[in-house]
Amino acid sequence: MPAPSRRPMPAWALPAVAGIASAAVGAGVGELAAAVIAPAASPFASIGSLLIDLAPPWAKDAAIALFGTGDKLALLIGIGVVLAALGAFAGVLEVRHPRWGRGLFAFAGVFGALAAATRANASMLAILPAALGAIAAMAALTLLLRLLPATGAAPQAADVAPAPAALDRRRFLAWAGGAAAVGVLAAIGATVLTAGSRAVVAVRDALRLPAPVRRAAVPASAELGIDGLAPVITPNRDFYRIDTALNVPQVDPADWRLRIHGMVDREVELTWDDLLALPLSESITTLACVSNEVGGDLIGTAVWLGYPIRELLAEARPSADADMVLSRSIDGFTASTPLEALTDPGRESILAVGMNGEPLPLEHGFPVRMVVPGLYGYVSATKWVVDLEVTRFDRDRAYWSDRGWSERGPVKLSSRIDVPRQGQTVDAGRVVVAGVAWHQHTGIAAVDVQVDDGDWQPATLATAVSADTWVQWRFEWDAASGPHTLRVRANSADGEVQTAEVAPVAPDGATGLHERRVEVR
Repeated sequence: MPAPSRRPMPAWALPAVAGIASAAVGAGVGELAAAVIAPAASPFASIGSLLIDLAPPWAKDAAIALFGTGDKLALLIGIGVVLAALGAFAGVLEVRHPRWGRGLFAFAGVFGALAAATRANASMLAILPAALGAIAAMAALTLLLRLLPATGAAPQAADVAPAPAALDRRRFLAWAGGAAAVGVLAAIGATVLTAGSRAVVAVRDALRLPAPVRRAAVPASAELGIDGLAPVITPNRDFYRIDTALNVPQVDPADWRLRIHGMVDREVELTWDDLLALPLSESITTLACVSNEVGGDLIGTAVWLGYPIRELLAEARPSADADMVLSRSIDGFTASTPLEALTDPGRESILAVGMNGEPLPLEHGFPVRMVVPGLYGYVSATKWVVDLEVTRFDRDRAYWSDRGWSERGPVKLSSRIDVPRQGQTVDAGRVVVAGVAWHQHTGIAAVDVQVDDGDWQPATLATAVSADTWVQWRFEWDAASGPHTLRVRANSADGEVQTAEVAPVAPDGATGLHERRVEVR
């Protein structure tokens, strides 16, 4: 019996495959070239960073709400998907209008080169990786389209030898698959080279920080020891990371400099050796991201080792009418911090070099970052910091204030239920409800829990490390069978009661009460 007839392949399918494979070649070559000649000019990272800069605030909020700390990976995957679609379109376009498909790859190369050239501290070689990637993509597209089989051959029976067109198609697909594999291998090679060539990783691993002149301790009574409850000190591996850097900056401490300038009587410059020679102290501070939704996990507490920024500003002697310090990261990010928060003698605003007993992890700002209690990170916690400009809010604007966010960003009073989990089923009887509450640089006086729409009942607080850290709490609930809703609210040390009014994260932090629905059997 004759074999069932097969639907003919659409005319655009093979050219699209050629375009996708060519895009893979270009992307791989671009990344490999960046790893060899300009690691900071990765085309993927440069384009991604440019998109982050251009994204409106709502897009940034949506990305963090949807992907959390995986927002950067999601962006890179999205760029890859768009590149594949662009490649497919370029292949079809090249067949129908010769040179137009290659022109599309050339345009993508120019876009990538401009993105790399506009990054902070871009070198003269920054445009080369994207340019070489575009050239490779155009060359691959030309080669693969020459191998396209002739169309129009009739389908063959199963027991008949393949027609020449079928053999040509197999040959073409083999070449296309090989080209795509070359692109993937080049990208893997770039990853290996980049990871292996970063001497900063080895420097950081070998570094031994000086002993602090004052150590910070967590009282034993600060930990309630409840399974599922966030620990008082967040391990480095679990500490949230939200920033604008797709490529983690690689800053050799030997090359690090901090410049304090602007509205000051005297400019101050500090080297890494200068900083380590100062009397460093430990302090425990809870940091929170302004994008943290009510009940979210974009918050963490660490033991930081550093030196007070107020002491360095005292050397610079800020002008009497200055009210803001514009901090700048080596990758160009800026944050606007109220000058009073950095000069307050009762606030541990520091240049941090250590985190939980080790040098800062690279992704958390190695070698030096800022830690300022009581302010959201977007206006204070600048990583890889290299510049402090004393200025005024009415003269300068920072990265996120330029995008519609509040200029000053004080942390809002908030609380969270960790135990039981959302939707968890528990046995009737005595049930432990527990969580954390925070109002950095003010402190927590009390926490209340509400079951369904009943009266607010007081929870038991653990010992607070300080007013600059979150505090654990627990509540003993006599649970009756059926569905229930648990809510929590915090009371700050200055008499404020956490508001039930719901507000989004933009422009200065979310508000509302965290609740959990549980089933009691």
